[in-house]
Amino acid sequence: MNIAILGFDTEGRSSFDYFHSQGHDITILDQKTDISLPSHVASVLGDRYLDDLDRFDLIVRTAGLPPHLIFDRNPGLDPAKVTTQVNEFFRLSPTRNIIGITGTKGKGTTSTLITKILQAAGKDVQLGGNIGIPVLELLPKLQAASWAVLELSSFQLSDFRYAPKIGVCLMIVPEHLNWHADFADYVHAKRKLFIRQTPDDLMVYNADNPTSTEVSTTSQAHQRGYSLLSAQLGEVYTRDGHIYFGETEICAVDEIALLGAHNVQNVCAAIAATWEVTGENREAVRSVITTFHGLEHRLELVRTLDGVAYYDDSFGTTPETAIVAIQAFQEPKVIILGGSDKGTGFDELAQVVAGGNVKHALLIGDTAPAIEASLRAAGFTAFSPGGTTMEEIVSKAHHLADSGDVVLLSTGCASFGMFKDYKDRAAQFQQAVQSL
Repeated sequence: MNIAILGFDTEGRSSFDYFHSQGHDITILDQKTDISLPSHVASVLGDRYLDDLDRFDLIVRTAGLPPHLIFDRNPGLDPAKVTTQVNEFFRLSPTRNIIGITGTKGKGTTSTLITKILQAAGKDVQLGGNIGIPVLELLPKLQAASWAVLELSSFQLSDFRYAPKIGVCLMIVPEHLNWHADFADYVHAKRKLFIRQTPDDLMVYNADNPTSTEVSTTSQAHQRGYSLLSAQLGEVYTRDGHIYFGETEICAVDEIALLGAHNVQNVCAAIAATWEVTGENREAVRSVITTFHGLEHRLELVRTLDGVAYYDDSFGTTPETAIVAIQAFQEPKVIILGGSDKGTGFDELAQVVAGGNVKHALLIGDTAPAIEASLRAAGFTAFSPGGTTMEEIVSKAHHLADSGDVVLLSTGCASFGMFKDYKDRAAQFQQAVQSL
């Protein structure tokens, strides 16, 4: 076949390797002109990379490229010609045992919890997707009895055509509004994971989140809610400081190794998704949730110096993630807020800062003026410019904090501008903290 690889990032390179190994004729298409390409491979780079796509038999869209851009430039293009890694994975997978996890935040943590729980129960499991492992790379590792756990973003789901055996919808709040047309379009992409499920499948949803609950009506699968608010809302819930599945007590909430109430939600989601798969193996479930301390850059303790604990929460890029990070600590906090703009507001975050035992907020990046305005409106004035380098930001935080305080990098914003990405922001923060 004559195949176009549309977008040559990490996922695009994986798609190239997969289809090129099968002997297809490949053309790489990318807006960027300064990328490194495999030798002797056809390419179209630059502004005209989306022109004349109908000449290809198959077009493999990278997740970060909005589908509408393809069809805006090629109005007569057959949609069946356009696919993605995720669609190809579901089409070719040797196993139907696929668990798909989506939502705004918590996907990576929940996907990892699910994977570790299944492994503890003796299952053959592969983890991939938005967590950083391209899904086509999982195919050679899977057998009919294997389980595949996939973290799936709205970008990956926007033109999704299949359904997982178990679908998990975590909390949904506005995000990526600079990519999606609006919040409704963002939610519609999330729905795609569940819309083709059957009554033989399972849908797990956050019963405390109105949007997740509303998305649950999309699916024909068996519905299973989880809730921290009421046992009436979910099969998995908290009561008297413990987590339950039905009437089976799993563990005490304070035994969970992960920090924060949002991670209690993630634990409940993982329990709800894996309970039958593990054969109701309470010990396997409990062994994971009481020992797993989390992924990199998600409320990760970097160092304690002079009684001050420095936490890296760089993965959090929305106001909602900054809110849950603030709420995860009772101690006085010096928080670093700001970055590049994704089209979200900061009023709710400002209210939480004002009432969340925050000593001082250091404001950085393009969103600093908007955050400052929201903080002033909330009656919070203990803020100042953070600086233009991470060394300067960390130095200021160090001088503001006293023994017993927490310094928290949880910006509530994307990182672009000052940093390459959230990983670069985290690496610079950790290096600056270690250099104190």
